[in-house]
Amino acid sequence: MTMTSDSPPSRLPWGSAERARTMPRTERAGGSEGRGDGRLAAVFLAPALLGFLVFLVWPTLRGVYLSFTRFNLLTPAEWVGLDNYVRMVHDPIFWDSLRVTVVYVVINIGVQTVAALAIAVLLQRLTQSAVLRGIVLTPYLMSNVVAGIVWLWILDTQLGIGNEIVAGLGFDRIPFLADETWAIPTIALINVWRHVGYTALLLFAGLQAIPNDMYEAAKVDGASEWRMFRRITLPLLRPVLAVVMIMTVIGSFQVFDTVAVTTGGGPANATNVLQFYIYGAAFGRFQFGYASAMSVALLVVLSAITVLQYRITRAGHSDLG
Repeated sequence: MTMTSDSPPSRLPWGSAERARTMPRTERAGGSEGRGDGRLAAVFLAPALLGFLVFLVWPTLRGVYLSFTRFNLLTPAEWVGLDNYVRMVHDPIFWDSLRVTVVYVVINIGVQTVAALAIAVLLQRLTQSAVLRGIVLTPYLMSNVVAGIVWLWILDTQLGIGNEIVAGLGFDRIPFLADETWAIPTIALINVWRHVGYTALLLFAGLQAIPNDMYEAAKVDGASEWRMFRRITLPLLRPVLAVVMIMTVIGSFQVFDTVAVTTGGGPANATNVLQFYIYGAAFGRFQFGYASAMSVALLVVLSAITVLQYRITRAGHSDLG
């Protein structure tokens, strides 16, 4: 049988027309369906993007501009160029506040990281109880202001239950928050108590990504818990630990509320951390231009520290294959 000239030529192999008729609508729609998903995603992202622009990007740009001005809220901002930064470089209180902040960060991050890592490993190796995880997280559910007030009462030199215990043990009462030597370490440990549970749970989540087969193989080879911690846990947890440390360092440099509630920057500026000094310059003396300059300096310091931490710890690379 021969094909006549009126018959249309067959360009599709056998069965292609049938497959085209039975193909799902989403596959036939192709790009139009993808464009629809993109528009829907844009609708859901729009509120978050708007909030990011209004409450983060714009205030940051506004603060950078004000750092080059003299501004007190009552009169228009007056452009002064680099005067605020020159004043900051020659301000001994600024450098002392930065030193106090660094001391606080070193104590807070050092103790918090070690304690959180120990808690996370214990949660993974010894128990899977959700109740214990909830107990560990409980202090983080309390606001910094409430935590500061509670510890201010506990550590009160005359009436605090903490000093009552110290006196009951036969020691002299310790002015934890009223002595220049004790104040910053005490505030650092108060914030360790509040944040260590949350940090531990972040590290615990990272530990869940480490295959249990590695620990079982190490046990077969006779490795101790300490050896497994050094040779398996620490190397494979490094990316998560690095990111957690970056987050905690940034948060520690921004300490304010605990200081404001417990010591108010005293005694003798011993706890006058940088954020508290910036707050006093802006809302105590209405020097918003100078306060903005110090805020920009803090932003630059935190950015440099973050980049340095990221590169040193290789936070973007994992040893898990």
